[in-house]
Amino acid sequence: MFVIGLTGGLGSGKSTVAEMLRELGAEILNADQIGHQVYAPGGPAYRDIIDAFGTQVLAADGTVDRRRLASIVFQDPQALQRLNAITHPRIREAIRQRLQELAARGVEVAVLEAALLLEAGWDDLVDEVWVTVCPPEVAARRAAQRSGISMEEALARVRAQMPVEERARRAQVIIHTDTDLEDTRRQVEREWARLKARLSTGGR
Repeated sequence: MFVIGLTGGLGSGKSTVAEMLRELGAEILNADQIGHQVYAPGGPAYRDIIDAFGTQVLAADGTVDRRRLASIVFQDPQALQRLNAITHPRIREAIRQRLQELAARGVEVAVLEAALLLEAGWDDLVDEVWVTVCPPEVAARRAAQRSGISMEEALARVRAQMPVEERARRAQVIIHTDTDLEDTRRQVEREWARLKARLSTGGR
């Protein structure tokens, strides 16, 4: 099984590209959804998160309020480090198990959609890194519209992430999303065709 690691910053169009790859025949694994399971009551990180950050991060139903938790850790680098130390190894293990299950099912191409693919060091689980890129202002505007946060907060979150240039340097495929959807789709289809041609001749 060939595994694409699809990454990119907040508002960069990752999910849109993942959906295009799903339509082309790839199996999609979403690291954020796997993270939800890790955070959930009874999940492997739930108790440690409460021990580290207190019951203030819980919603009324006892689940971790990820927006509340984000507001804490995005303002405190040490708190973010502490959260990552709790969650990243557990998410990585869950991803590894899911990829093994897909391979056992005979899936040809899987896509791991993960915003923190490079930061968390999960790129050694994939064969190739694809990154979605767009200017910070475009990404922030999309994030603000989608999440209901202010443009200033969205821009601060975008700028707090790994720089676009660094992500692009570490990727094998770059998809530019500061364009219309049809142009993005053309880029994705072109790269998918190249990949399938390589795989058909035994290449990786």
